[in-house]
Amino acid sequence: MLKIHHITHLFKKFLRTFFPEVRAQKTDEEEPMEILDEYVRSEPSHQNIIEIFNGEWSSQLPDDLGLVTQPGTARLFEDSRVVWAEQVFGNFSNWKILELGPLEGGHSYMFQNRNASKVISIEANIRAFLKCLSIKEILNLDQVEFRLGDFMLFLEKDDSKYDMVFASGILYHMENPVKLLKLISRVSDRLFIWTHYYDQEIILNREELRDKFSPLSLLKYEGVSYEYSTQSYQNALGWSGFCGGLEPTSKWLTRDSIIKALSNFGFVDIEINFEHLDHPNGPAFAICAKKANA
Repeated sequence: MLKIHHITHLFKKFLRTFFPEVRAQKTDEEEPMEILDEYVRSEPSHQNIIEIFNGEWSSQLPDDLGLVTQPGTARLFEDSRVVWAEQVFGNFSNWKILELGPLEGGHSYMFQNRNASKVISIEANIRAFLKCLSIKEILNLDQVEFRLGDFMLFLEKDDSKYDMVFASGILYHMENPVKLLKLISRVSDRLFIWTHYYDQEIILNREELRDKFSPLSLLKYEGVSYEYSTQSYQNALGWSGFCGGLEPTSKWLTRDSIIKALSNFGFVDIEINFEHLDHPNGPAFAICAKKANA
């Protein structure tokens, strides 16, 4: 098994190679490391690749692969939400899909298995991006292109059209979630979302959650007001497997405000499923939204 300090060193080396501002932060307090410690001495295997990120995985790989991710428990490679989206929207075969925040490539894998012709998956989290590349190598995801960067900046400039935008676990990590929905509406007539939302009564009655959220506020976008609460990641920022947004806080829209924004941006056919009011991290639901011509 790869040693954790070896993994940490490799990660810091990657950061300093591609991000000069990180390289400048190097201190004399860091422990020196022998170059030979960076080698894997066991027989080549896919499990070796998985263990580069040991202790950081959120997803559990399909059982038939025989690969163990720690502490991965989420069945994102066999996700019924993807199955539902295909039932609502129609067969994904030959579709061009834009995926926002692929995390560890589980949904990307499902899109390829459903014969999507092209999947562009954009991830801003460096660790998550490297896990996606690892999964791409292990599972031969030749129809998937993982890109590292901020998908908001990408969407602001992109003039492509996609058969579907898939944004699972994304909206509640945004500083401006309404703007994201507007940008998505420019590039696709179909949108899948799975997201948490703010429900004041539910959150205030959950002792483990209430201190993470601010009182309800109004966000104005293009002259329209939407209700939201600011949530703070707090101690989660200290975990190497952190998979939240780009900032220490994000805005959780209310349920009604999410639907209101979708309607305002042309998504007139809205179906809801997988609603969990008692989700451990706060109320959540999934939406398949289509425009009239979809």
